[in-house]
Order: sequence, then structure tokens, then C-alpha cells
Amino acid sequence: MDPSISYVLIIVAVALLFDFINGFHDSANSIATVVSTRVLKPGVAVLWAAFFNFVAAFVVGTAVAKTIGKGLIDISVVDPNVILGGLLGAIVWDLITWYLGLPSSSSHALLGGYAGAAIAKAGFGALILGGWVLPVLFIVVSPLLGMSIALALTVALSWLLQHARPGPLDRIFRRLQLISAGLYSLSHGANDAQKTMGIIVSLLVASQALFVNQTGWLHRFYLPSADHIPLWIVLAAHGAIALGTAAGGWRIVKTMGTRITRLRPFGGFCAETAGGITVLLASSWGVPVSTTHTITGAIVGVGAAQRLSAVRWGVAKRIVWAWILTMPMSAVIAALAYLVLSKRI
Repeated sequence: MDPSISYVLIIVAVALLFDFINGFHDSANSIATVVSTRVLKPGVAVLWAAFFNFVAAFVVGTAVAKTIGKGLIDISVVDPNVILGGLLGAIVWDLITWYLGLPSSSSHALLGGYAGAAIAKAGFGALILGGWVLPVLFIVVSPLLGMSIALALTVALSWLLQHARPGPLDRIFRRLQLISAGLYSLSHGANDAQKTMGIIVSLLVASQALFVNQTGWLHRFYLPSADHIPLWIVLAAHGAIALGTAAGGWRIVKTMGTRITRLRPFGGFCAETAGGITVLLASSWGVPVSTTHTITGAIVGVGAAQRLSAVRWGVAKRIVWAWILTMPMSAVIAALAYLVLSKRI
């Protein structure tokens, strides 16, 4: 096998490893509320989330993958070292924030890493600036939208159910939270798995000359453009993120599920429903967003609906700082990785 083909296939494997780490890192987003309200035990919760992460492959399109694949970086700049550098930047930052227990965004780590490696190769001209408007804007919009929907849902349901008895109401929302947790996990798989699809597509389009004359199974890797996402890429990406979610990321569960605000099944249902709606809307528009940012905003919205003091703003402030640092830090790490891979340093 041509060594350059081997290198490309190794990078495809690294991309799927990132997807696994993404699921591992972000599993807390999917299960923190349902675990903290004690509706499901942690082991059952991660399997529930992993199932819906994978099911998203069959019910959601690939608009986000196409945005990543051809809408952010000039494809003529992309080569295997740019892709691998970007992935390494995202993976390293994800592992750092996982170790610190901070729910940073795997999505923005990947975007920052991809941009950082491309800039290291060709300068800021490598970026398609128009394509970055919505992803950067949604750093602010997605948590605010999640918070607003959660706040409105909490207030509306509280008003409608104000005369209901607490015991039966709690039992109803414990069942409803299974549905809302599934919805949020579906949206998580829908948006996050597609980002890895987009990275793999960019790599294969940039490396198409290596595969154009290949036969057998290697011919599957030939992609003439980023307009079509092959089924094997879709299934591989969703499978990897589902396996990562099943492995679980327990350090972040406590931060998400108990340190921001205390949740009961009613609040967990409102937060998960709001987060799921927000992420699915963004996915339908082809916008790569942070599921971490979104569910954090939704949890804050539920807490703020009770009273502002119910939100531990000190913890929220640490999380926001992690958000601010994610893209630039992953970009710096990725740029260094690219320079090492291309033997420029």
C-alpha cells in the first residue's frame, strides 16, 4: 500500500478517535440532568444516550457536515497534515478540560484546531470568513437560546401545573425525562457526529488523487467533492460517538448536574427539552454548535426561573472562561502540531 495512502487512512482513524473522545467528553451533556435527578442510574443513562447518539444517523441530514467539509477552510489549503494537526489540537484540549472537569466544547475545539492548523500553513487567507459568521455567532446564541427556551418552558409549565400535587407530578416528569434525555442525546449525535464527518470528507477530497485509480475497498475512499457524504462515513462517525458516550465522562457529570443548580425531574425535563430543540434547529440550518454551551445555558435557565440565587454563578463563570479559551487554545496547539508534522520546527 502506498505510504501516503496509509497516512490518510491513519488520519481517518484519528478522526474517529476524536469522535469517540467527543462522545466520552460530552456524555455528561446528555446524561448529567437525568443522573442528577436520579431518574436513571449512570450506567443505564450512558447506554440510553449512546443509543440515541447512533439513531441520529438515520433521522437527521448532513447539513453540518457539509458546512465543515467545504464552508470554513479553502479546500485547496487542506492536506493530511492540516487535518491531523487540527484533530490533535482538539483532542489535547478536550483531554485537558476533561481532566480539570470543565465542560468545554469539543465542537469549538475542533473548529479552533482546524482553523489553527490551516492558518499555520497558509495564513489567515486560508479561512472562508463568511462561513465562520454563524458558528462564531452561535457561541453566544446557542446558550442564550437554550436558556430562554428553558426559562419560558419552566415558567409556562409551572403556571399550568401550579395546582397539581407534587408527588404524582414528580412521578410523571420522571417518565417524561426519559423522553427529553433521548431528545437531547439525539440532537447531540446529530450535530457533533457531523463535525467529524465534515473533517473526514475534507481529508478525502483533498487526497482524492491518491484513491482515484484504486480498486476494491480502497475505492470507497475516493471522493470527488464534499457535496455528498457516503453512508460509511455517516455510520462510522455516529458509531464512534455512540461508543464514546457509552464509555462515559464522569468528571464532568457532577459539574453539569449539581454544581450549576440543583435539579428535579421537572427541571431536568425542561433543560433537556430546551437543549434538544436548540441543537436540532441549529443542525437543520447547517450550523455547528456546542451542545455543551447549549445544555449549560438551558440548566441556567431552569435555575434562574426558580430564583437567580439558585444558580451558582461562580461555577458558571469558570465554565464561560473555558468557553472563551477553547477556540484560541486548541488553535495554538493545532498550529504547533501542524508545524511539527510538516517539519517546520
